[in-house]
Amino acid sequence: MARQSAAERAWAAVSRFFDNCKKNIVGKKDYPKFQKDNRSVEYKTTGWKLSDERRFLTITDGFDMGKLKLLGTRDLRTYSKAQIKRVRLVRRADGYYAQFCVDIERKEDLTPTGKTIGLDMGLTSFYTDSTGVKVENPRYLRKAEKQLKRAQRRVSKKAKGSKNRIQARKRLGRQHLKVSRQRKDFAIKQARCVGVRHRTPVQSNDLVAIEDLKVRNMVKNHHLAQSISDASWSMFRTWLEYYGKVMGRIVIAMAPHYTSQECSSCHAIVKKSLSTRTHTCQCGCVLDRDHNAALNKD
Repeated sequence: MARQSAAERAWAAVSRFFDNCKKNIVGKKDYPKFQKDNRSVEYKTTGWKLSDERRFLTITDGFDMGKLKLLGTRDLRTYSKAQIKRVRLVRRADGYYAQFCVDIERKEDLTPTGKTIGLDMGLTSFYTDSTGVKVENPRYLRKAEKQLKRAQRRVSKKAKGSKNRIQARKRLGRQHLKVSRQRKDFAIKQARCVGVRHRTPVQSNDLVAIEDLKVRNMVKNHHLAQSISDASWSMFRTWLEYYGKVMGRIVIAMAPHYTSQECSSCHAIVKKSLSTRTHTCQCGCVLDRDHNAALNKD
Protein backbone atom coordinates (compact mmCIF):
# COMPACT_ATOMS: atom_id res chain seq x y z
CA MET A 1 0.00 0.00 0.00
CA ALA A 2 2.98 2.34 0.38
CA ARG A 3 3.61 1.87 -3.34
CA GLN A 4 -0.05 2.52 -4.09
CA SER A 5 0.05 5.79 -2.15
CA ALA A 6 3.20 6.89 -4.01
CA ALA A 7 1.56 6.06 -7.36
CA GLU A 8 -1.57 8.01 -6.37
CA ARG A 9 0.47 11.10 -5.51
CA ALA A 10 2.36 10.87 -8.80
CA TRP A 11 -0.85 10.55 -10.79
CA ALA A 12 -2.39 13.46 -8.87
CA ALA A 13 0.54 15.66 -9.95
CA VAL A 14 0.17 14.61 -13.60
CA SER A 15 -3.60 15.12 -13.67
CA ARG A 16 -3.28 18.50 -11.92
CA PHE A 17 -0.83 19.63 -14.62
CA PHE A 18 -3.21 18.68 -17.46
CA ASP A 19 -6.20 20.24 -15.68
CA ASN A 20 -4.33 23.53 -15.31
CA CYS A 21 -3.49 23.47 -19.02
CA LYS A 22 -7.11 22.78 -20.03
CA LYS A 23 -8.45 25.53 -17.77
CA ASN A 24 -5.87 28.03 -19.13
CA ILE A 25 -4.82 29.04 -15.63
CA VAL A 26 -2.55 32.07 -15.71
CA GLY A 27 1.04 31.40 -14.69
CA LYS A 28 3.90 29.05 -15.42
CA LYS A 29 2.88 25.39 -15.59
CA ASP A 30 5.89 23.08 -15.44
CA TYR A 31 5.81 19.37 -16.04
CA PRO A 32 5.70 17.27 -12.86
CA LYS A 33 9.22 16.57 -11.63
CA PHE A 34 10.61 13.47 -9.96
CA GLN A 35 10.81 13.96 -6.21
CA LYS A 36 14.36 12.81 -5.53
CA ASP A 37 14.43 13.96 -1.90
CA ASN A 38 11.29 12.31 -0.56
CA ARG A 39 10.85 12.70 3.20
CA SER A 40 7.65 10.72 3.80
CA VAL A 41 6.08 7.33 3.27
CA GLU A 42 2.35 6.65 3.57
CA TYR A 43 0.47 3.47 4.44
CA LYS A 44 -3.24 2.78 4.22
CA THR A 45 -4.97 0.07 6.23
CA THR A 46 -2.15 -2.49 6.07
CA GLY A 47 1.62 -2.47 6.34
CA TRP A 48 1.63 -1.23 9.93
CA LYS A 49 0.60 -2.46 13.37
CA LEU A 50 -0.09 -0.68 16.65
CA SER A 51 0.65 -2.28 19.99
CA ASP A 52 -2.15 -2.98 22.43
CA GLU A 53 -1.29 0.03 24.57
CA ARG A 54 -1.01 2.19 21.40
CA ARG A 55 2.50 3.40 22.32
CA PHE A 56 4.51 1.48 19.70
CA LEU A 57 4.24 1.36 15.91
CA THR A 58 5.66 -1.52 13.86
CA ILE A 59 6.03 -1.53 10.06
CA THR A 60 5.04 -4.98 8.78
CA ASP A 61 5.50 -4.69 5.00
CA GLY A 62 9.02 -6.15 4.99
CA PHE A 63 10.87 -2.89 5.61
CA ASP A 64 13.29 -3.62 8.45
CA MET A 65 12.65 -0.50 10.50
CA GLY A 66 11.93 -2.15 13.82
CA LYS A 67 9.57 -0.97 16.54
CA LEU A 68 8.98 2.76 16.78
CA LYS A 69 8.12 4.34 20.11
CA LEU A 70 5.41 7.00 19.84
CA LEU A 71 5.98 10.13 21.89
CA GLY A 72 3.26 12.73 22.19
CA THR A 73 0.14 13.87 24.00
CA ARG A 74 -2.44 12.27 21.68
CA ASP A 75 -4.17 9.23 23.13
CA LEU A 76 -4.72 6.80 20.24
CA ARG A 77 -6.71 4.47 22.50
CA THR A 78 -9.68 6.78 21.92
CA TYR A 79 -10.01 5.48 18.35
CA SER A 80 -10.45 1.96 17.04
CA LYS A 81 -8.12 0.55 14.40
CA ALA A 82 -10.95 0.68 11.84
CA GLN A 83 -11.12 4.45 12.26
CA ILE A 84 -7.41 4.90 11.38
CA LYS A 85 -7.41 5.10 7.58
CA ARG A 86 -3.82 6.15 6.88
CA VAL A 87 -0.49 6.28 8.66
CA ARG A 88 2.29 8.51 7.40
CA LEU A 89 5.91 8.66 8.55
CA VAL A 90 7.37 12.11 7.95
CA ARG A 91 10.90 13.34 8.39
CA ARG A 92 11.29 16.89 9.67
CA ALA A 93 14.39 18.91 10.43
CA ASP A 94 14.20 17.96 14.11
CA GLY A 95 13.24 14.29 13.84
CA TYR A 96 10.65 11.79 12.59
CA TYR A 97 6.89 12.05 13.09
CA ALA A 98 3.98 9.64 12.70
CA GLN A 99 0.75 11.12 11.37
CA PHE A 100 -2.55 9.24 11.76
CA CYS A 101 -5.54 10.06 9.56
CA VAL A 102 -8.65 9.23 11.61
CA ASP A 103 -12.19 8.95 10.23
CA ILE A 104 -14.20 10.89 12.78
CA GLU A 105 -16.68 13.73 12.60
CA ARG A 106 -15.79 16.77 14.67
CA LYS A 107 -18.77 18.91 15.54
CA GLU A 108 -19.49 21.55 18.17
CA ASP A 109 -23.15 22.44 18.69
CA LEU A 110 -23.48 26.14 19.49
CA THR A 111 -26.46 28.42 19.91
CA PRO A 112 -26.89 31.27 17.39
CA THR A 113 -25.77 34.70 18.57
CA GLY A 114 -27.15 36.86 15.74
CA LYS A 115 -23.81 38.68 15.36
CA THR A 116 -21.72 39.22 12.24
CA ILE A 117 -18.20 40.52 11.77
CA GLY A 118 -15.99 41.63 8.90
CA LEU A 119 -12.21 41.33 8.62
CA ASP A 120 -9.75 43.42 6.63
CA MET A 121 -6.32 41.82 6.17
CA GLY A 122 -3.23 43.98 6.17
CA LEU A 123 0.52 44.16 6.68
CA THR A 124 0.66 46.95 9.27
CA SER A 125 -1.74 44.94 11.43
CA PHE A 126 -2.57 41.30 10.69
CA TYR A 127 -6.27 42.09 10.49
CA THR A 128 -8.75 44.73 11.62
CA ASP A 129 -12.32 43.70 12.38
CA SER A 130 -15.51 45.73 12.08
CA THR A 131 -15.55 46.44 15.83
CA GLY A 132 -12.24 48.28 15.57
CA VAL A 133 -10.05 45.56 17.11
CA LYS A 134 -6.58 45.30 15.57
CA VAL A 135 -4.39 42.20 15.77
CA GLU A 136 -0.68 42.86 15.57
CA ASN A 137 1.27 41.29 12.71
CA PRO A 138 3.93 39.09 14.41
CA ARG A 139 6.37 39.13 11.42
CA TYR A 140 8.11 35.91 12.46
CA LEU A 141 10.34 35.75 9.38
CA ARG A 142 11.49 39.35 9.79
CA LYS A 143 12.42 38.75 13.41
CA ALA A 144 14.35 35.56 12.58
CA GLU A 145 15.95 36.93 9.41
CA LYS A 146 19.24 37.81 11.08
CA GLN A 147 19.69 34.33 12.55
CA LEU A 148 18.65 32.68 9.28
CA LYS A 149 21.19 34.66 7.27
CA ARG A 150 23.94 33.80 9.73
CA ALA A 151 23.05 30.10 9.57
CA GLN A 152 22.94 30.23 5.76
CA ARG A 153 26.42 31.80 5.61
CA ARG A 154 27.76 29.02 7.83
CA VAL A 155 26.36 26.43 5.44
CA SER A 156 27.91 28.09 2.38
CA LYS A 157 31.36 28.25 4.04
CA LYS A 158 31.50 24.53 4.77
CA ALA A 159 33.04 22.13 2.27
CA LYS A 160 30.50 20.23 0.20
CA GLY A 161 30.00 16.68 1.38
CA SER A 162 31.62 17.28 4.78
CA LYS A 163 30.04 16.39 8.10
CA ASN A 164 30.26 20.01 9.22
CA ARG A 165 28.14 21.06 6.24
CA ILE A 166 25.56 18.40 7.10
CA GLN A 167 25.35 19.65 10.68
CA ALA A 168 25.08 23.27 9.50
CA ARG A 169 22.24 22.33 7.12
CA LYS A 170 20.40 20.65 9.99
CA ARG A 171 20.69 23.76 12.14
CA LEU A 172 19.43 25.92 9.28
CA GLY A 173 16.52 23.54 8.69
CA ARG A 174 15.51 23.64 12.36
CA GLN A 175 15.41 27.44 12.31
CA HIS A 176 13.22 27.47 9.19
CA LEU A 177 10.98 24.84 10.79
CA LYS A 178 10.60 27.03 13.89
CA VAL A 179 9.38 29.97 11.78
CA SER A 180 6.95 27.70 9.94
CA ARG A 181 5.51 26.36 13.19
CA GLN A 182 5.18 29.85 14.66
CA ARG A 183 3.13 30.93 11.64
CA LYS A 184 0.88 27.89 11.87
CA ASP A 185 0.34 28.26 15.61
CA PHE A 186 -0.52 31.95 15.19
CA ALA A 187 -2.93 31.24 12.31
CA ILE A 188 -4.77 28.52 14.27
CA LYS A 189 -5.16 30.62 17.41
CA GLN A 190 -6.33 33.70 15.53
CA ALA A 191 -8.77 31.68 13.41
CA ARG A 192 -10.39 30.26 16.54
CA CYS A 193 -10.40 33.62 18.33
CA VAL A 194 -11.34 35.83 15.40
CA GLY A 195 -13.15 39.10 15.97
CA VAL A 196 -12.45 39.29 19.67
CA ARG A 197 -12.41 42.25 21.95
CA HIS A 198 -12.35 40.33 25.22
CA ARG A 199 -10.73 37.16 23.82
CA THR A 200 -13.98 35.31 23.19
CA PRO A 201 -13.72 32.57 20.53
CA VAL A 202 -15.06 32.50 17.00
CA GLN A 203 -18.40 31.03 18.12
CA SER A 204 -19.46 34.52 19.26
CA ASN A 205 -20.25 35.41 15.61
CA ASP A 206 -22.69 33.62 13.31
CA LEU A 207 -21.09 35.02 10.15
CA VAL A 208 -17.50 36.03 9.41
CA ALA A 209 -16.71 37.92 6.19
CA ILE A 210 -13.12 38.02 4.95
CA GLU A 211 -11.33 39.23 1.84
CA ASP A 212 -11.02 36.91 -1.14
CA LEU A 213 -7.36 37.74 -1.68
CA LYS A 214 -5.42 36.31 -4.62
CA VAL A 215 -2.14 35.83 -2.78
CA ARG A 216 -0.52 34.13 -5.77
CA ASN A 217 -0.92 37.31 -7.79
CA MET A 218 -0.06 39.64 -4.92
CA VAL A 219 3.36 38.10 -4.29
CA LYS A 220 4.40 39.11 -7.82
CA ASN A 221 5.08 42.52 -6.30
CA HIS A 222 8.72 41.97 -5.31
CA HIS A 223 8.65 44.88 -2.86
CA LEU A 224 5.92 43.24 -0.74
CA ALA A 225 6.31 39.53 -1.58
CA GLN A 226 8.28 38.63 1.54
CA SER A 227 5.96 40.53 3.88
CA ILE A 228 2.86 38.99 2.27
CA SER A 229 4.28 35.48 2.56
CA ASP A 230 5.29 36.14 6.15
CA ALA A 231 1.72 37.17 7.04
CA SER A 232 0.31 33.73 6.01
CA TRP A 233 -3.11 35.02 4.94
CA SER A 234 -3.94 31.82 3.04
CA MET A 235 -3.22 29.61 6.06
CA PHE A 236 -5.34 31.84 8.27
CA ARG A 237 -8.26 31.62 5.83
CA THR A 238 -7.95 27.82 5.61
CA TRP A 239 -8.15 27.39 9.37
CA LEU A 240 -10.93 29.98 9.65
CA GLU A 241 -13.06 28.03 7.16
CA TYR A 242 -12.26 24.80 8.99
CA TYR A 243 -13.42 26.13 12.37
CA GLY A 244 -16.47 27.58 10.66
CA LYS A 245 -17.50 24.08 9.54
CA VAL A 246 -16.74 22.56 12.93
CA MET A 247 -18.74 25.17 14.85
CA GLY A 248 -21.54 25.56 12.33
CA ARG A 249 -20.66 29.16 11.49
CA ILE A 250 -20.72 30.80 8.06
CA VAL A 251 -17.43 32.07 6.63
CA ILE A 252 -17.70 33.89 3.31
CA ALA A 253 -14.99 35.45 1.14
CA MET A 254 -15.92 38.80 -0.40
CA ALA A 255 -14.28 40.64 -3.28
CA PRO A 256 -11.81 43.17 -1.87
CA HIS A 257 -12.36 45.73 -4.65
CA TYR A 258 -13.07 49.30 -3.45
CA THR A 259 -13.64 48.25 0.17
CA SER A 260 -10.99 50.75 1.27
CA GLN A 261 -12.23 53.49 -1.06
CA GLU A 262 -15.95 53.25 -0.23
CA CYS A 263 -17.21 55.12 2.81
CA SER A 264 -18.88 52.81 5.32
CA SER A 265 -21.26 55.59 6.39
CA CYS A 266 -22.59 57.16 3.16
CA HIS A 267 -21.11 54.67 0.62
CA ALA A 268 -19.42 57.44 -1.33
CA ILE A 269 -16.15 56.67 -3.12
CA VAL A 270 -13.22 58.48 -1.50
CA LYS A 271 -10.09 57.75 -3.51
CA LYS A 272 -6.90 57.45 -1.50
CA SER A 273 -3.40 56.11 -2.05
CA LEU A 274 -1.99 53.13 -0.17
CA SER A 275 0.07 55.44 2.04
CA THR A 276 -3.09 57.23 3.29
CA ARG A 277 -4.07 55.33 6.43
CA THR A 278 -7.03 57.49 7.56
CA HIS A 279 -10.40 57.54 5.81
CA THR A 280 -11.92 61.02 5.74
CA CYS A 281 -15.26 61.58 4.01
CA GLN A 282 -17.29 64.72 3.34
CA CYS A 283 -20.14 63.23 5.38
CA GLY A 284 -18.02 63.62 8.50
CA CYS A 285 -16.90 60.00 8.80
CA VAL A 286 -13.28 59.79 10.00
CA LEU A 287 -11.99 56.25 10.55
CA ASP A 288 -8.87 54.18 10.25
CA ARG A 289 -8.51 52.92 6.68
CA ASP A 290 -8.61 49.23 7.66
CA HIS A 291 -11.51 49.75 10.09
CA ASN A 292 -13.54 51.39 7.31
CA ALA A 293 -12.81 48.46 4.98
CA ALA A 294 -13.84 45.96 7.64
CA LEU A 295 -17.15 47.76 8.16
CA ASN A 296 -17.86 47.50 4.44
CA LYS A 297 -17.52 43.70 4.73
CA ASP A 298 -19.74 43.42 7.81
